[in-house]
Amino acid sequence: MPRKSRIDAPGALHHIIARGIEHRSIFDTDNDREDFLKRLGTVLSETATTCFAWALIPNHFHLLLRTGDAPISTVMRRVLTGYAIGYNYRHKRSGHLFQNRFKSILCQENPYFKELVRYIHLNPLRAKIVPDMNSLNTYPYSGHSALMGKRKREWQSTEYVLGLFGNSIRSGRRLYGEFVQKGIVEGRRPDLIGGGLVRSAGGWSALKSLRQAGFRQKADERILGDGNFVAEVLQDARERLDRKYRLKAEGYDFEKIVRRVGEIVGLQPQQVVTAGKRRKQVEGRNIVCYWASHGLGISQVYLARKFGVTQPAISAAIRRGEKIVRDKKLRME
Repeated sequence: MPRKSRIDAPGALHHIIARGIEHRSIFDTDNDREDFLKRLGTVLSETATTCFAWALIPNHFHLLLRTGDAPISTVMRRVLTGYAIGYNYRHKRSGHLFQNRFKSILCQENPYFKELVRYIHLNPLRAKIVPDMNSLNTYPYSGHSALMGKRKREWQSTEYVLGLFGNSIRSGRRLYGEFVQKGIVEGRRPDLIGGGLVRSAGGWSALKSLRQAGFRQKADERILGDGNFVAEVLQDARERLDRKYRLKAEGYDFEKIVRRVGEIVGLQPQQVVTAGKRRKQVEGRNIVCYWASHGLGISQVYLARKFGVTQPAISAAIRRGEKIVRDKKLRME
């Protein structure tokens, strides 16, 4: 069976889980953990991806991210590939480090955001890596310590999270800590990471009640949210996929986009893709990057090779191209 595509969009909230192959350890030493966090922070900063919560466990990790300038798949590919290469070098091993693809769950922000932050940050306690809340408060390899003011992670969005709990950093920190403390007795939460139908229904007990009433709800294993949220996300994803295939069926590819952009900005196709600082050239390249990425699904890695620049430069070009297209009401077709 072909695997399902990632569901993503700028501003989307994702719960990311990645495990070691055959449940093996992916973090053996603090050097491993620090290397992972350094790579993660660099990629998040370069792609304007926001991180709200995270936790490193010996054989897996959790992240709560909001999509920025680059798709989540691009962000995670850069982090995981770079880390796996470094890990294999340090430990003199070869082969795959991670089990299959990382798991990405698109989440409805309200009412799941706080629950997800708490669930992710309690992972070290549930895994018995730390013995109690006092130890968790200072544990360096979970975002909880940053929210409690014990560690500083420049790339972690602590003020946003604390702002959901109190009107000041001090009160937010106190109320957040109390909220996490109350979550200890809940134990594992299969409704937050299990099958889509369970999540969409609101948990195991809610699902059982719905089934007893003969109710069936549309759902998807990649989505955490109520029925309306699931349906809207799937419909939007389907429309974007349909448009991509329609454009390809009409003969749109990278070269055709370049020709179309050349017509818009008044340049020959070769001038559009040639490096230069003329306003028309810069504007044209930005539009090409945006339409190629969002219209046809062309990868940023491919575009970086085409234009001879870095992937972060392509991410920035896509962002600028989107603004140009919207401000000038441009159409690819």
